[in-house]
Amino acid sequence: MVDAGLVEVLAEVLCASSAILFTFIATFSRSPTAENIVQNIIFVLLIAAAGVLWWLPALGGELWGSDYLPRPLALFCVILAISARMNIKGENVSFGANPHSIGREREDE
Repeated sequence: MVDAGLVEVLAEVLCASSAILFTFIATFSRSPTAENIVQNIIFVLLIAAAGVLWWLPALGGELWGSDYLPRPLALFCVILAISARMNIKGENVSFGANPHSIGREREDE
């Protein structure tokens, strides 16, 4: 049987790796090819993390001292995986004013 402690470490490594790549996605977006590759890697890491987190309570393992936390985090990983595949290419999705546009409007006046 698989050791629950090993699965806990695997879940933490998968989540940390995807978080680090997600943090630096703007750096990779300078090249469309690199951005697509990193998006695919993040997607795979997060889906794997979701699977491992869902499996963890079945083994009797805990994540940060909680046996309840892994399954909601697994769902969160799936949501993040879907968002990692979204490629908005710099489009304005908020449709709200930002500090840069406010500053430009003041300069124009």
